Amino acid sequence: MIRNDALDRLPVRHAVPELLAALAERGAAVLSAPPGTGKTTLVPLALAGLIGDGPARRVLVAEPRRMAVRAAARRMAWLLGEEVGGTVGFSVRGERRTGAATRVEVVTTGILLQRLQRDPELAGVDVVLLDECHERHLDADTAMAFLVDVRATLRPELKLIAASATSDAEAWAELLTVLEGGGPAPIVWSKGEGHGYAVRFAAPPAGIRPAHGTWVDPDLLRHVASTVRLALERHQGDVLCFLPGTGEIARTAGLLDGVDAEVLQLHGRAPAAVQDAVLRGAGPDGRRRVVLSTSVAESSLTVPGVRIVVDSGLAREPRTDHARGLGSLATVPVSTAAAAQRAGRSGREAAGVVYRCWAEAEDGSRARFPSPEIRIADLADFALRAACWGDPTAEGLALLDAPPAGAMAAARAVLGSIGAVDGDGRATERGVRMSRLGLHPRLGRALLDGAPEVGARRAAEVVALLSEEPPRDYGDDLVAAWRAARRGTDGYGARWRAEARRLERSAGEVVGGGAAVGEREGDDAVAGLVTALAFPERVARAREQGGYLMVSGSGARLAEGSRLGTGPWLAVAVADRTARDATARVRLAAVVDESMACRAAGHLRSTGEEVRWEDGDVVARSVDRLGAIELTVRPLGAGAEPALVREALLDGLRHEGLGLLRWRREAGELRERLAFLHRELGEPWPDVSEGTLIDRAGEWLEPELSRASRRADLGRIDAGEALRRLLPWASGEAVRLDELAPERIEVPSGSRIRVEYGGERPVLAVKLQEMFGLAETPRVAGVPVLVHLLSPAGRPAAVTADLASFWRDGYRAVRAELRGRYPKHPWPEDPSAAVPTRHTSARLRGER
Repeated sequence: MIRNDALDRLPVRHAVPELLAALAERGAAVLSAPPGTGKTTLVPLALAGLIGDGPARRVLVAEPRRMAVRAAARRMAWLLGEEVGGTVGFSVRGERRTGAATRVEVVTTGILLQRLQRDPELAGVDVVLLDECHERHLDADTAMAFLVDVRATLRPELKLIAASATSDAEAWAELLTVLEGGGPAPIVWSKGEGHGYAVRFAAPPAGIRPAHGTWVDPDLLRHVASTVRLALERHQGDVLCFLPGTGEIARTAGLLDGVDAEVLQLHGRAPAAVQDAVLRGAGPDGRRRVVLSTSVAESSLTVPGVRIVVDSGLAREPRTDHARGLGSLATVPVSTAAAAQRAGRSGREAAGVVYRCWAEAEDGSRARFPSPEIRIADLADFALRAACWGDPTAEGLALLDAPPAGAMAAARAVLGSIGAVDGDGRATERGVRMSRLGLHPRLGRALLDGAPEVGARRAAEVVALLSEEPPRDYGDDLVAAWRAARRGTDGYGARWRAEARRLERSAGEVVGGGAAVGEREGDDAVAGLVTALAFPERVARAREQGGYLMVSGSGARLAEGSRLGTGPWLAVAVADRTARDATARVRLAAVVDESMACRAAGHLRSTGEEVRWEDGDVVARSVDRLGAIELTVRPLGAGAEPALVREALLDGLRHEGLGLLRWRREAGELRERLAFLHRELGEPWPDVSEGTLIDRAGEWLEPELSRASRRADLGRIDAGEALRRLLPWASGEAVRLDELAPERIEVPSGSRIRVEYGGERPVLAVKLQEMFGLAETPRVAGVPVLVHLLSPAGRPAAVTADLASFWRDGYRAVRAELRGRYPKHPWPEDPSAAVPTRHTSARLRGER
C-alpha cells in the first residue's frame, strides 16, 4: 500500500508537475530542491509513473555513494509499501537487487558508467536522474558528459535530470544546452524547505592551529565534543556530528565517553550492520543517539531522529602528485554548499538546529562549492573511460571543468605503460577489457597480468584488497591484512569476499586456468607480485641511510614498529605524502625480491651511460637502473661518450660558474671592457654576462672544451685568450677595442693611467696634480670617465665627472684641506693654467 500521507508531507511534490512538463517539452531539466524535500525519493517514483497519473517509465537514479544507493532504494520501496527488489531495486558493486518488475533502479555513478560503456544507448531506460551533482565527483561529471553525448547522437528521447540541493543550477543548465539547441535546459526550483533549522555559530577557542594533511588540532576535536554535549543538554532529538575522517571520528567518540547517549560511528567503511542501524533509527529503548559521520551523511540520507547537527567545518579532499603517482588527503574548510547540505540533515523530520564550529565572521570566506574532483584527482580511470568512449583528449565531452592538461598527460603516460592505450591515446583491446572490470586501470593491469602468474583466485583476492583499502587496524603488512580478511567476520571481510569472487569470475574469463601455477607460490610472493604489477612506480628498495627509495624517485618510510621489518625490497600498495613531508608514509605494502620487482616494473628499466657533474667534477659510469633505483653501477673512466662529457662540463659551469676557468687579471679586465662596450654601444660588441657566455660556450671555449674530460682540464683553459674569439672580427670592429675602451689613458703629466671598467661608469684614479691644465673630462666610447682625484699619498681627495666644474667650484676646498698636509707639493690657485706634474714643488722647479 502506497504511503500517501508520507508522500504528501514531502515539499518537492509541488514542483513535480513543472518538472514533468519540462521533460515533456525539452527532454532535460535541472532540479534544484533543498535538503529534506524528497527529490531523491518522491521524484523518481513520479517519473516512473508509480505515483500520480504519468506514463509508466523505467527510471535510473545515480547516487555518489553505495550507502546512499541502499538508503534511497529502501526509502522508496517503503513509500510504495514494498520490499526492495520489486518495483524499486538497486545495484552497487558486488550486489544487485532488482527483478523483472523493477521500474526504478538506484545505482552508484560508477555502475552507471559501466553500463554506459557496455551499452551507450541504455536500452530500456527512459529517464536518468543524476543526483547530488553539486558534490562534483569525477564519476558523476563523467556520467553526465556521456549522457549528454548519448542524447545528442543516439537517443534524443532519453530524458535527463541533473538534481541537487545546492548545485550551481545555471551552470548545469548551460551544460545541457547541447541537448536542446535552443538555450539552456529549464531549471525547476522546489521552494519547500523541509521543516527548517536554526543556525548557531560555536566558534572554537583562540589558538586552534589550522589543519594540514590529515592532521587536525586535538583542541578542535575537544571543542566539537563539548559542542555535542552542550547541544544534547539544550535540545531534544539525536545529534549528527560531521567530522573530516575516520580518525577524527574515533578520537571524538573517545571524548564523548560517558555521555548519556548511544555513540555510533558512520563512514563508508563502517560495517553494513552499523550503517543499517544508523538508518533504522533509535532502538526500542528510545535512547538518544550521537552519530559521528564523515561526509557520507551529507546528502541522499535521512538519519531518523536527528534534530541537531554539529558541523566541525572540515572536509577531506584528495590530492595527487602526478609526477610520482602518490596520493594524499588534504583537510580543508567545508564549502558553503556542503555546509548547507549538512545543516539540512537537521530539518528532515522536524524543525532542527545546526551548530557550526567556526566563527560567523569566517562564514563568508568559504568556497561556494567543493573542489571539482576532476581538478585534483588521479585521472587515469577518467582518461581510459574517455578513450574507450572515443574521445581520448576529452575535448569533446560536455564537462563543467576541463581536465588539467598536466594531469591528463600523466594519466595517458600511465595508460600507455600498461598497454591500455596506443601511441595516439586510443583505447586498445586490452584497455577496453580493463575498463569493463570496474577497477582503476592499474588494478585492472594487476588482475589481467597477475592471474596467469599466480592464479585467478589469489590475484583477485589481492586486487580486492587493493581496490578497497583494508581498515588501518589490519596493519601495514599486506599479507597479514590478506589473512585477516580471509578469516575476518567484520563488514570489511564480507565486502572483500564478495568483491574477490566477482573479480575471480572476471579474471577466469580472461585467462582461463592458471591456478595451478599460482599454487606453487607462497602468499608473500603472490601479494608482492600483484601489488608491484599495480603500482610499479612504488616498488621501493631500502637505503643504506634508512628508509626506502621508490622507483618513482620518492623517498618512503615505514611506521615505527612496522610488521614489514627490514626487507630490502617492498611493493608499496598505499602511500601518501603531505606537502610538509619530505618522504612518503607507507600505509600498506608487501615484501618482494629484486627479480620480482624487475618483472613487474620492467618497462621502467634502462641501461646506459650516465655522465654528469657531481660533487664538483665529472662522474662517468654505466648504470643499470629501475627508474630512480640504481641496480648496478660501473665506472666508465676514459671511455665515456665525449658529447655526454661535454654536456656534464657545461652543467658544471652552470652550477659553479665561470670561475672554473683560468682567469688572469688581463682576462678579467678584458671581460669588463667588453661588458662596457656592449652596454654602451650594443652590437656587434658581445654580451659577456655569465649566462650568455655559458650559452655560447661552443663559440668561445672550443676546441678546449671538447678536449676536456674533468674539472682540472677546465682550469687550464685561458679565459682571456678564449674571450678574444667573441670579438667582432668579421665586421672589422675588433681592431677598435683599444680605441673605444683603452686599457690606459695618457693624462697631462704624461703618465698612462689604467681605466677601471668594472663599475657602472669607467673610473680613472689619478693624482690631482697630474691633471692640472686639463679642462675637459676624458671620454671612452663617448662616455665621460669618472675621475677619482687622489692626494699625493694616493688617497681619495675628490670625485668628479666634470673637471672644468671641479677646478672652478670644488678645487678651492680640496686645496685648503691638503696644502698643509702636503706642503712640498704644488697647490696653485689656478689649476687650469698650472703645469701638471708627478713630483714635488722643488723637483718641479729643478726640472724647469
